[in-house]
Amino acid sequence: MAIDWEYANAACEKLGPERDSVAREVVNQMAEKWTLWTMAVLAEADAPMRFSRVMERVEGVSQKSLTKTLRQLERDGLVTRVVFPEVPPRVEYTISPLGIAMLEQVHPLWMWTVKNLDKFEKARRQYDKKR
Repeated sequence: MAIDWEYANAACEKLGPERDSVAREVVNQMAEKWTLWTMAVLAEADAPMRFSRVMERVEGVSQKSLTKTLRQLERDGLVTRVVFPEVPPRVEYTISPLGIAMLEQVHPLWMWTVKNLDKFEKARRQYDKKR
């Protein structure tokens, strides 16, 4: 598959500086350490999840990092957060339709990475030998 750089550049130019900045922020968020894992956990769940359950499933994430990740995902419309007026308050998270659509686009990249992992490891070993 060849990349149509003219089309891509024209589409980006049409955005203007402010919208281009938002687009870059969204792409950057996808590259954050916990974002895709958190989204995948929510997508695989058969029901809304409470914060503590998400934290259990995203092994190694700190409370602070998960809070930051979920807030950004909610801000971008990729995750839905519902607060129930109870004592103590109950908060549940679900992946949004936009979040599902994002994962559907990212999944092929992940699978390509897994398929080529041996090549990445070999390249790293060769590079590290030179150092």
